[in-house]
Amino acid sequence: MQLLSQQENEFRGRHIGPTAHEEAEMLEVIGEKSLDALIDKTVPSNIRNHDSLAIPSAMSEAAYLEHIREIGAMNRVVHNFIGQGYYGTYTPSVILRNIFENPGWYTQYTPYQAEIAQGRLESLLNFQTMVTDLTGLPIANASLLDEATAAAEAMTMFFNALNKQDSIDRPKFFVDNQCFPQTLDLLITRALPIGIEIVTGDAATAELDNSYFGALIQYPNNLGALENPKAFIEKVHQVGAYVVMTTDLLALTLITSPGELGADVACGSAQRFGVPMGYGGPHAAFFATKDEFKRNLPGRIIGISIDADGILHVLARDTATNQDTTLQITGTAVDVEDERVEQMISESVDFAFEDMNERIWTEAKLKAEELLPAVDAALDQLGDAISAEEK
Repeated sequence: MQLLSQQENEFRGRHIGPTAHEEAEMLEVIGEKSLDALIDKTVPSNIRNHDSLAIPSAMSEAAYLEHIREIGAMNRVVHNFIGQGYYGTYTPSVILRNIFENPGWYTQYTPYQAEIAQGRLESLLNFQTMVTDLTGLPIANASLLDEATAAAEAMTMFFNALNKQDSIDRPKFFVDNQCFPQTLDLLITRALPIGIEIVTGDAATAELDNSYFGALIQYPNNLGALENPKAFIEKVHQVGAYVVMTTDLLALTLITSPGELGADVACGSAQRFGVPMGYGGPHAAFFATKDEFKRNLPGRIIGISIDADGILHVLARDTATNQDTTLQITGTAVDVEDERVEQMISESVDFAFEDMNERIWTEAKLKAEELLPAVDAALDQLGDAISAEEK
């Protein structure tokens, strides 16, 4: 009991705040008699609540749960007809039980290592793999904030890819009339500061030229219509621009994938897969693209690799912070005869080496630039000394 009492006292001292003695010392330093006197001088009386807080008496856990149920029963459950990226969902019990509620994602297998981080990386790797399967594109990240943000990231990525000079040669970005309105709003917001001109119109009749660096189409569109965008995508590619398709993962289980249609990026909301609407989100977005954009892919990327001992590892790369994280998945050797696993491992290793080499050369260049003035000064001094010696 003495130990428990000691621990309780230590907790209070660390977490509850200053003691009465410390409070009195601080008041003495600032020349106030009490906290009430200090508050009277600093907080205007007309914005203060002078009544005591209406705090009810303590409740047991069972009573509190019943109280919450009563409050929840007051909610009105109505049907949603908004659409536009917000849909009611149903998660089958077998998925809920074996995936979402699976303790394997967060149960440690060693007494010193909390495995929720490992489980998170594994689940994100599964998410990326699912996205690449459904979009038909070879590389995906581990989600972004929401669909509109993902579309804006694609627009910015295309803009930077084709406008690498000081002047902006291709400022225009085409947006089909039938994209979601919240996506268009964010595209306009993100375009303004960097000099992008948003052009809206009908993709079927759009006239494009070399002033365009990219285009966006919704698939299926804002009205729920499913149109074949292949001719439009080819038209965009003919002027040297890129195409992003904002799309629906659940629809992609049945319709032709953006990769097959020739899109350069596919993105959208993952809310379809069992995520409640949550008063409008935001909901995690997916983002998949072609291999040529892997160096510019926004967000976090999860890859896999096998070390010299045959141990499978998960590697996380955050392109925003340029940080790397590696976690071991299994403590035993794995069978890599499956061609797909071999390909994923090979691509991950290639990506890691490319990234490492680029960073090494960048750091070496910066270091050399720092040293050049000192080298020039030393050479000048050496030349002066040689001249003096010759005289």
